[in-house]
Amino acid sequence: MEPNILLEALIDEAGVSRAGLAAHVNRAGRARGLSLRYEHTAVARWLKGQRPRGQVPDLICEVLGDRLHRPVSLDDIGMACPGGGASGPASTLTGFVERATALWRSDEQQRPHVLASAAVTGTTAVMPVWEWENPPEDADVSRAGTTRVSPADIAMLRAARSHYELMYRRAGGIATRSRIVGFLNAETAPLLRGGYSDALGRQLHRATGGLVAVAGICAYDSDAHGLAQRYFHQALRLAKASGDRGLGGYVIALLVNQSLFLAEYRQSVAFAEAALRAAGQDITPALAADLYAMQAKAYAHLGDGHSALERIRRAESEAGRIRPGHEPDETGYVEPGLVNVQVAEALLRLGDLPGAREHAAVAVRTPAHDRGRVHRLAILTHIELRQGEADRAAGTAAEMAERVRGMESQRLRDRLRAVREDLIASRCADAERAAELIEGALRVPL
Repeated sequence: MEPNILLEALIDEAGVSRAGLAAHVNRAGRARGLSLRYEHTAVARWLKGQRPRGQVPDLICEVLGDRLHRPVSLDDIGMACPGGGASGPASTLTGFVERATALWRSDEQQRPHVLASAAVTGTTAVMPVWEWENPPEDADVSRAGTTRVSPADIAMLRAARSHYELMYRRAGGIATRSRIVGFLNAETAPLLRGGYSDALGRQLHRATGGLVAVAGICAYDSDAHGLAQRYFHQALRLAKASGDRGLGGYVIALLVNQSLFLAEYRQSVAFAEAALRAAGQDITPALAADLYAMQAKAYAHLGDGHSALERIRRAESEAGRIRPGHEPDETGYVEPGLVNVQVAEALLRLGDLPGAREHAAVAVRTPAHDRGRVHRLAILTHIELRQGEADRAAGTAAEMAERVRGMESQRLRDRLRAVREDLIASRCADAERAAELIEGALRVPL
């Protein structure tokens, strides 16, 4: 069962407690000749995803509708499908918007069941990708809301995406997540519920998709993998509504990266293939290069050296076609040197230390934003230690420890811990001093 965030959002909006809702449902049941004795514990079970039997879901709609002064449906409370709880399908774009904004609200309120949810696997993880790739498409995304959306609103959302992405790169996802989620609730949700034409609506859904993707990145960087995955799935649905296949390919690249971290290597390969296949001519060289490079890492983990090397060749070929200024904002993360560090990781996994060292050194020599540079220095440190150059690795690690100061990122902390353990294992005096520098960086609370 998944938490019923739709019901939770409506209870909050109605301003009723769990005990109060139970009492109202009991009273409404008596009016229908039913003898109900629900308490707050029953409402807690409904919020966890349980669907009550009989007429009770209808009674919940009736009670909440009376308090909110508008009709409330079973879809609205996440109980349209028996046993489905909050995971029942939102068959319309309107239903998706309500479900998405309910998640944003629960995230901003730091609901434990949302923050601690695990990433789904199997069919549940694959279906959003399959639905993005296959018909039906959204024929009309217009909406007749009271607040009219303007092109200036779209420009604001695009500017916000760039702002929060830059904040993430400089300060990390932990520091950025609460800010971008607050923006989604305060500024973006009212626009999605506003009024707009089909053409403007597609721009709105595209701009929102870019923002939601960054929220997912921040959740991933905070170790909230179930939440991150839900944001990525939302961004993929928004990309489909926008009609922008390139944006969808970018979102799938984020899912590929998460799958790699979660050791779902075959899923990583399959997702990347779906993005490359479905995005078609809309995929840019930068995005194609990153997808091929991540596939190379996945194949390396699977022990398929032939396929890994073949994907490395494709990644390098696409990287050579990148034209600065001709890529969308979202693929700006594919900076010069990124493919090199991805290839270095794949070659390191395959045991090709000289090749990995060559690519990692190129990546470190290439300018990058602070976060990217920390990642590149970490990979080079690992390789230098594997090659027995502990003194050199100590210098590389010391620079990495200096660069990471001020960043609140669980992923970078994980990387620092791994480097520190390798340095300590080398038993080199300089390496031990570098390990102490890393220890100092890790003491900074997140």
